[in-house]
Amino acid sequence: MTFEERHEFEPVTETAGLYAEPALPLHRAREACAADDDTALMARVAQGDVAAFTIIVERYTPQLYRVGRRMLSHTAEAEDIVQEAFAKLWQTAPQWRAHGGGLPAWLHRVVVNRCLDRLRQFRVVTTDTLPDLVDDAPGPERALAMRRLNDTVEDALASLPGRHRAAIVLCYFEGLSNILAAQVLELNLKAMESLLFRARRSLRELLEARGVRSDDLELLA
Repeated sequence: MTFEERHEFEPVTETAGLYAEPALPLHRAREACAADDDTALMARVAQGDVAAFTIIVERYTPQLYRVGRRMLSHTAEAEDIVQEAFAKLWQTAPQWRAHGGGLPAWLHRVVVNRCLDRLRQFRVVTTDTLPDLVDDAPGPERALAMRRLNDTVEDALASLPGRHRAAIVLCYFEGLSNILAAQVLELNLKAMESLLFRARRSLRELLEARGVRSDDLELLA
């Protein structure tokens, strides 16, 4: 079972004792607040509502995990980062207030900052062995070319500086607007656009050095 397929949040050990039992069975309590927006859910979480917290976890885990994995190129590290983000959300829920990009921006900011901290602690080692990307054949051979191309893109992404990587992941892989990405990275819009321009240029240069043509990238569409 993959991380994205998990339906129940597994709290980290340090905070496990903080979760109060819901008055209703968990599945019924979740159904009762499933349609609530983030602000209403957070008001419930601030009162110790596990069902509301579970809905938030299920709502945002897939995208946060994707960000963590692309930032760190490491599945287990990404899982840890997401766990840490939700543990922090639970602990700070009574003080949480909606502003700016709301809960999505807050969660993304925590995950990205945790990832940047991890990237400062270790250097990603990339390989000089480049795959052959020229493959116009259909069927299994094309699928193999797509996998190789994806690996090359991931390798180039891992070679970018942390904040450049974050800008690409947020805006292109996750489709966040420049405004929301700016809030996540705590930048003004002009600075965000400048960062994104430099990140795109660097990624393009890295891909070209790895033999990736612009029409190769159509395989990933």
